[in-house]
Amino acid sequence: MSSTPERAGAAPREFGIVGLGQIGGNIARQALAAGFRVAGQTKGGAPPDLIEAGLLALQEPAGFRAALRPPRLVFLWVPAGPVVDTVLEELAAALEPGDVIADGGNSYWGDSIRRHGRLREQGLGFVDLGTSGGLPGARQGACFMAGGEAGAVARLEPICRALAVEGGFVHAGGPGMGHFVKLVHNGIEFGMLQAIAKGYALLRRQDAPLDVQATLECWRRGSVIRSWLVDLLAEAHHGDPGLGRAESGYVEDTGEVNWLVMDAIRMEVPVPVIAQSVMQLIASREAPAERDWARAVIAMRHGFGGHPFGPEESIARERREGRVGPIHRPAPDQGN
Repeated sequence: MSSTPERAGAAPREFGIVGLGQIGGNIARQALAAGFRVAGQTKGGAPPDLIEAGLLALQEPAGFRAALRPPRLVFLWVPAGPVVDTVLEELAAALEPGDVIADGGNSYWGDSIRRHGRLREQGLGFVDLGTSGGLPGARQGACFMAGGEAGAVARLEPICRALAVEGGFVHAGGPGMGHFVKLVHNGIEFGMLQAIAKGYALLRRQDAPLDVQATLECWRRGSVIRSWLVDLLAEAHHGDPGLGRAESGYVEDTGEVNWLVMDAIRMEVPVPVIAQSVMQLIASREAPAERDWARAVIAMRHGFGGHPFGPEESIARERREGRVGPIHRPAPDQGN
């Protein structure tokens, strides 16, 4: 392929992805269907359907240098933690000054500030890109929250806007702020999940005859609490009354909202609903008491993110290892 840079001002129509799992893989599927040229590398090899759809499958991150025209853009959708640093080191050794790397995973924002500084020293742009919308969003239109310097964000903004729902992109601030606002978003999500789940548990515990499914269907249409989460709970309950598929009531999660609670304590911002939501998830892993609320949380989380119906070691490991560095306050000069 020619190494000629793209025409000045032209919106980029190609990019790379490291990590073709549930989110990265669906982002790639959406992009390929929209006519983008996508190169991808993932542990275990690219899914066959992506290769059939036109993905240029690479064996290692070093392959992006030859596969993409400069200035290159490579997204990461890999689990938070040490693996992000490993991939960044491999990419930094292969890419050239002026190229941009975007971390679309749930990395801790303090880690993203540190990574930005390290890559900037090597002439590489870095964007921390909070990604929301779950599996359907990745496939049909996501929500992106970017943090980083203006030039690096401008490089990826056209692609993100093309892969987002209308209005679903924001340059939230300087380095680390994309992942910070995504972290706050996840804390809000936890509080909403618990409120809906506790309400569901009350419906289930009522001794008098009560049509739970019809009630959920009614709430979906015009009520103040109508939302995608209520939709997901209603759909899950319709297909599995009582939500028995989540029999254990063990709610697995990657632990990033734990970081937000620690940030809130340091910032002296009271977040009792979010903090209690974290405690409730932890409580789900102990005594198997009344599980209706836990099964409801599991059903909704599975609906939007494909999260498991019980314990899963790889996720528990990410919860333990996801934040690499200490809580980090951004320096005053690290703005847009």
